[in-house]
Amino acid sequence: MLEKSLFKNPNLRLEGMENAAAEERAPVFECPRCKMRQDLSSLAEGLFLCQRCGHHYKVGARQRLGMTLDEGSFREMSVRIASRDPLGFPGYQEKLEQARRQSGEREAVITGTGSILGQPCAFFAMEHQFMMGSMGAAVGEKLTRLFERARQRRLPVVGYVISGGARVQEGVLSLMQMAKVSGAVRLHADAGLLYIAVLCDATTGGVAASFAMQADVILAEPGALIGFAGPRVIEQTTRQKLPEGFQRAEFQLEQGFVGKIVRRQEQRELLGLLLRMHEGAGA
Repeated sequence: MLEKSLFKNPNLRLEGMENAAAEERAPVFECPRCKMRQDLSSLAEGLFLCQRCGHHYKVGARQRLGMTLDEGSFREMSVRIASRDPLGFPGYQEKLEQARRQSGEREAVITGTGSILGQPCAFFAMEHQFMMGSMGAAVGEKLTRLFERARQRRLPVVGYVISGGARVQEGVLSLMQMAKVSGAVRLHADAGLLYIAVLCDATTGGVAASFAMQADVILAEPGALIGFAGPRVIEQTTRQKLPEGFQRAEFQLEQGFVGKIVRRQEQRELLGLLLRMHEGAGA
């Protein structure tokens, strides 16, 4: 059961949401695959899955916390770290303000510590409504501090990744976060600690090319788009038609880039099992 307090933004928008004709009318969502219509309450009760075809709706970082972590266990870190406008990029400040209003978050990732089925861990979840979960200097700093804290406290890390890649408005300051976070992940790994990543729709760009693919165990949600450049960019560059389902989670599983595709209702149990096995209790 999800905690109501986790829904910080009451005007939650998901793919397929129709504009209500009146404020008192409950929002209705249409599945992009089978066109089934559901209201927000029924979606929330069903972990934001289509009741007919099982389509996985995109969900916010706070919803991920409620679905995955033990109730009351989460302790958020680096709350005050947020992006500025280091390059004076035209319109960037307005985009940041819009992203904060739309997502209800200060930045595109939430980090902290908690537990899953009683197993302690460090945890992060990326927020797709904040500029498509793009990685700027603040996101890189928050993730680096999380992996450093996890190494110091000898905690495994569990992360939900959803991102459009490096944030173009911060230029090279954004790109350098790939190396910065990757270095923190490597030090965490060298300490003999576990890192589990769950790749969601979509995981692309500099995020896919760095910490998303560095995990010891890489899981994915069904149908998630996973890759560096998107299919349209590749088709336009190569001038070749890509096969059906190219770069989707099922395709990446066949190619060995993903270890397992896990439906949302099964993720919490599997993550708890993996954490127990890492500690040796479930071996």
